[in-house]
Amino acid sequence: MPFVKVVKNKAYFKRFQVKYRRRREGKTDYHARRQMVLQDKTKFGSPKYRLVVRITNKDIIAQIVQAKIVGDEVLMAAYAHELPAFGIEHGLTNYAAAYATGLLLARRTLTKLGIADKFQGAKEADGSYSAVRTKKDDQGDDEERFPFKAILDVGLARTTTGARVFGVLKGAVDGGIAVPHRPNRFPGYNKEKSSLDAKVHRDRIFGKHVAEYLKQVKEEASSNPDEKCVQFSKYMSAKVAPESIEGMYKKAHAAIRADPSKSLPKKAKKEGGEHKSYKAKRMSGAEKRAAAKAKVAAIRQRLGK
Repeated sequence: MPFVKVVKNKAYFKRFQVKYRRRREGKTDYHARRQMVLQDKTKFGSPKYRLVVRITNKDIIAQIVQAKIVGDEVLMAAYAHELPAFGIEHGLTNYAAAYATGLLLARRTLTKLGIADKFQGAKEADGSYSAVRTKKDDQGDDEERFPFKAILDVGLARTTTGARVFGVLKGAVDGGIAVPHRPNRFPGYNKEKSSLDAKVHRDRIFGKHVAEYLKQVKEEASSNPDEKCVQFSKYMSAKVAPESIEGMYKKAHAAIRADPSKSLPKKAKKEGGEHKSYKAKRMSGAEKRAAAKAKVAAIRQRLGK
């Protein structure tokens, strides 16, 4: 194809349509969003929920969101910075913390909807592939109760094998939310054999990779005591043993299932005193004239007149 010069003349700019604000900011893929939000017309206005996962430098955000004309409405949310209330004090952005955040979100959502007892999810986090099935209704044997369903929304994150967004997905599924997925992006999946190694996935869920690295760093730090250790400084100051990490996550999962509504106590607001004001006080006419005379007198004195 020959090179064609792009001419941006008056006609081009008259017909130019500005893209959506969040597209201009590079925050939203509207093609993907349109496909996720679009609801089947046979559903007659029933809401379509999304499991929205966003990972920042210091936090993991998981929300159940419904799209409305006025904007997105959040049904329930869970954050990794809430995990210290359940015993996970450090490492709030790793794969194990992502799983715990997804589990917390699932149990909170189902508790709010009143179906937490009916859909317990996986009894034990073994890392294997599982899906939430329909349950028989208590009122009759023939009727079935469908699980709460949400589709995964990862935003602009890269969906590589072993990514932490799939840790949140696995936690939500084990917590009792039906999220359509396949196991080929979980840690431990072998593409050639088309099979998932559940043991590798389980080790990630319980932070075994963190424990192994912590053990290695501790050994290096003990062999070189003069060298300052940068990694796992919070773990070491809290004297967290590598052997105790798996047990910490097990206790956290049990605590989340026992009471998902628990959160960190709110910090008491400091009673502030008088704030310093940087606004200059308005001068009266007499004050302005006196200030001008003082300036003139200072200049004359400096010049020796």
